[in-house]
Amino acid sequence: MIATLRGEIIQIEENALILEVGGVGLRVFVPKLLLTRFNTGEIILLQTHLVVRENDLSLYGFETAGDRQLFLTLLGVDGVGPKVALSILSTLNLDTVQRAVFSDEPDLLSRVPGVGKKTAQKIQLYLKDRLKPISGLEKIASMSDTDSEVLAALTSLGYSVVEAQTALQSLPKDAPDDVEQKLRLALGYFQ
Repeated sequence: MIATLRGEIIQIEENALILEVGGVGLRVFVPKLLLTRFNTGEIILLQTHLVVRENDLSLYGFETAGDRQLFLTLLGVDGVGPKVALSILSTLNLDTVQRAVFSDEPDLLSRVPGVGKKTAQKIQLYLKDRLKPISGLEKIASMSDTDSEVLAALTSLGYSVVEAQTALQSLPKDAPDDVEQKLRLALGYFQ
């Protein structure tokens, strides 16, 4: 099994990096965030997982061991293959996945392309016993109804869940607890 790769990025594709490792170009499928963070010519280290199928060997790469572990855990969910698991990691961060799982909010998961309502519920139930809450999860899990509405409004406007959460977290602590005002302030974050 290939556990890690260190190599030079020689090409960036729509959903993968081509890394030159020892004179060989390897296509490594990565979350979208990694595609935007690195440039060709850079040397990177990826935590990897090799998926072996009858007619295909696919290599998936992650920046951290935690992301790789979440990917592997997601593969255990009935109906979730590598492409859907990678789509989840491209759309949501670990904090958001944990919030969806421990706050019984599978609708956060269903916003991921390729994940329907039933699959989101399966993921939420499967991960409940397998994920460990991280420190500070209580704060994340106790998101107010107002914040949930603002998050839903931002995602319906086309922002990703991660972008919407970042905008919410950037709001001042003394921000009014009104949906319209919070939404206006959150939209200001994107300008």
